[in-house]
Amino acid sequence: MFWPMLAVALGFLGIAVLGVLGIKVFLEAQRLGRQVAHTTERIQEVSEDLERAASDLARTGETLR
Repeated sequence: MFWPMLAVALGFLGIAVLGVLGIKVFLEAQRLGRQVAHTTERIQEVSEDLERAASDLARTGETLR
């Protein structure tokens, strides 16, 4: 009777560990998604700034040396 109970307990423990690890992976994936979204917004802002600067430079006719 000891071995079946031990097997059930270890099985439950294994499922609990997998559940905890699954939650940790889910939270890290959410954090990564937020970071990617923030970085995408920042790249878009910088791209718009660069486009404005390039159009201003083209309008003045100056060259970079």
